[in-house]
Amino acid sequence: MLDSFSLFNIVEQFIIGYFITINTVYLALVIGALLYVRKQMLHRSVVEADALFKTELFKSISILVPAYNEADNIVESVESLLKLEYPEYHIIVVNDGSADDTLQRIIDHFGLTETDIYFEEQIEHQHIRGIYRSPNTPMLTVVDKENGGKADALNAGINIAETDLVCSIDADSILEQDVLKKLIQTFIEHKNTIAAGGVVRVINGCQIRNREIKEIHVPKSFWGRLQSVEYIRAFLFGRVGWDYFKSLLIVSGAFGIFDRKAVIKVGGYLTDTVGEDIELIVRLHSYHLRNNEDYQIRFLPEPICWTEVPTDYKSLRNQRNRWHRGLADSLWQHKYMLFNPTYKHIGMFVMPFFLFFELLGPIVNLLSYVYLIIIISFPDLFSLTFILLFLGVSIIYGMVVSLIAVLAEEVAFKTYSSFKDVAILSLYSLLENIGYRQIHSWWQFKGLIDFFKGKKSWGKMIRKGFKE
Repeated sequence: MLDSFSLFNIVEQFIIGYFITINTVYLALVIGALLYVRKQMLHRSVVEADALFKTELFKSISILVPAYNEADNIVESVESLLKLEYPEYHIIVVNDGSADDTLQRIIDHFGLTETDIYFEEQIEHQHIRGIYRSPNTPMLTVVDKENGGKADALNAGINIAETDLVCSIDADSILEQDVLKKLIQTFIEHKNTIAAGGVVRVINGCQIRNREIKEIHVPKSFWGRLQSVEYIRAFLFGRVGWDYFKSLLIVSGAFGIFDRKAVIKVGGYLTDTVGEDIELIVRLHSYHLRNNEDYQIRFLPEPICWTEVPTDYKSLRNQRNRWHRGLADSLWQHKYMLFNPTYKHIGMFVMPFFLFFELLGPIVNLLSYVYLIIIISFPDLFSLTFILLFLGVSIIYGMVVSLIAVLAEEVAFKTYSSFKDVAILSLYSLLENIGYRQIHSWWQFKGLIDFFKGKKSWGKMIRKGFKE
């Protein structure tokens, strides 16, 4: 039998090994992303998107905007979408049974009238109550349907779209004007591309005039600044790093482009999950690997989508709880892929990593802090070596990874308008590891508990809308 000293020694080695492993993987993703970003930028300087589109190689695309109670943002969002630089695209706003005046605002602003449009219902969705268009804005279609959730609204938009590609975005998002040219370039250069995502950045704190971002600044709120650091690390270097290793498992629901036929082939978005974005990507991987079909799912660092993030504690807590429930549900739905060689590196490495380090990570994080409190509370079990190693690996190592991501992003893209903004983000990249990350682990842990309880609700989100 193990004595107490041996047991505690095993626990200590496990905790230290866990944190070294996860942070080393994150560091490898950052380094891989830096190499990849440099390669991509060099490639873009040689092959310009405009040159491709002049050859009429472009693909038609429909931008799908699911909207539920988005009255504060909907008009501004559509106006910004109408200014995109692309030869042929259509905007389909799907009002998902909003309880506010989202539908009426967009009808009044664009002078829409109800019209009859034939479409083939290839994916099931809730009943459509009306479709609206205007001769003054022929590229805009507004669909009014009964409430069925975001995934259901996207399925309705996919059915109505008649284009090669579909782009799903949130109604509270603003796309940079050349974003479609940059992102769709990968569909033109690589015919086997079935999905692609771009960087999502935080719009809170930016100066907006005429529905365009004129100056980029960090948010003024404490929670907003922490999320800015998260988004830089997660999107620009986490997902670029996974793309570098051809292992992308997430294309954000805030902004992603898909081959419409590929999405229809796998049955569209799943409507009984709160993580419809990751679930669809996993299902696309599963279908193509199982059928041995050539495909690519890409993430590009340049295409930019700006989104409003929650700035109050409760909304942020609800969002992260939902995200973790979505991850748990997706891994559960596709558990047959875990350690299954049929699904190659996705099943043998990527999904196990997301299971043990992303999904179950909050449990290890919280237990490690409980263990730390125990050994401090009982002098006989006190281990100064463990405490120093734990602090060094779990906190300082995490700080270094976050700081590298923030500084590397500024060197590569020079996004922010002033040195002050970069300094603030650098400071918050250190602060997020002390307090916030522990609270975040608790939110995720609660999300895991709620998943086992069968909770499917999204949770209330307070939005302030875009301010001029």
